[in-house]
Amino acid sequence: MIGLLGFGAIWGAARFFRLPGWLFWTLTVQWWIILVVMTLPRWEDLPEGGTTAELVARETIVGGDPRAWLALGFLTVVVLLYRGLLARVRGLARPTDPEAEAAPQAAFRPVELQRYSRHILLREIGGPGQKRLKAARVLVVGAGGLGSSALLYLAGAGVGTIGVIDDDVVEGSNLQRQVIHTDARIGVPKVFSAEIAMRALNPFIEVRPYNRRFDEASAALVADHDLVLDGSDSFATRHLVNRACVAAGVPLISGAITQWEGQVSLFHPATGAPCYACVFPVEPAPGLVPTCAEAGVAAPLPGIIGGVMAMEAVKWITGAGETLAGRLMIHDALFAETRVIAVKRRAECAVCGGGAGQPAAGAGV
Repeated sequence: MIGLLGFGAIWGAARFFRLPGWLFWTLTVQWWIILVVMTLPRWEDLPEGGTTAELVARETIVGGDPRAWLALGFLTVVVLLYRGLLARVRGLARPTDPEAEAAPQAAFRPVELQRYSRHILLREIGGPGQKRLKAARVLVVGAGGLGSSALLYLAGAGVGTIGVIDDDVVEGSNLQRQVIHTDARIGVPKVFSAEIAMRALNPFIEVRPYNRRFDEASAALVADHDLVLDGSDSFATRHLVNRACVAAGVPLISGAITQWEGQVSLFHPATGAPCYACVFPVEPAPGLVPTCAEAGVAAPLPGIIGGVMAMEAVKWITGAGETLAGRLMIHDALFAETRVIAVKRRAECAVCGGGAGQPAAGAGV
């Protein structure tokens, strides 16, 4: 029937040419009006008895009884009104920060409101979420491949205080993937190179560089932050960071990469999610899991995984969406496959003590 074919053509054109929503609905309504008018019987088509052959032919070609098109239009309006009402109810049900809602602009200069406008437009973040980002203190362990993109996106997102700890210096071989550093800063400690880049990107944040290795003494830094991102390439360091986070009750977003594959999860036993040691209780034997320096790594991969780490941080801080708490995301860049598997606490975990805990959650700080 011409009627249905016309609707199909409009839908196909909207998909192919990416027409704006208003144009799609304008064309749809116009075609609906045409169908109703074409199927309405005219005076000359109405004999004293029965239906003329011309009217039957027109109704068959166009699509039949006009009452069917009128009913379709009515049902479409009802569905659209229902969807709009449902979206409105969901928006009203979203938990908010009353103080932040009352004066979302109070914490920001006009230039900051412009800078963060794309966040503020998001219903899941808005003004209250951006205020939480500005008030947050995040510690990033490692200013290498994973840390590079994570640090830049945290700075761009407006995280108020960003600490970065690393004892290494920028080398030429880093620049293939560690995009926060530059050729001009070869030989500079990575934390200071990262500080320069973050301050250049966003002068409204505070950067705390710690030019030293994360060790037992450094673990005290964890308690001064709301969230930790671990992008180190050492299993010993990862386990040390995990122990410090569990002891301080601070959530940990941990990422790892090798060659073409990366993984990310959010570990926080206080919310029922496992800790890092629950999932990876034993360090692999030497040589079993080679480092990037030993096995190589595709240049964009640290950016992909580091970006996911930053995204998880933004969600955790603002309370938006569902985090990777209790889940492990594994990304295979070589075959463009990503899968997420459930991970649970271990009753015999020597770090967090295991136990049933509470259901994993993604509450903000």
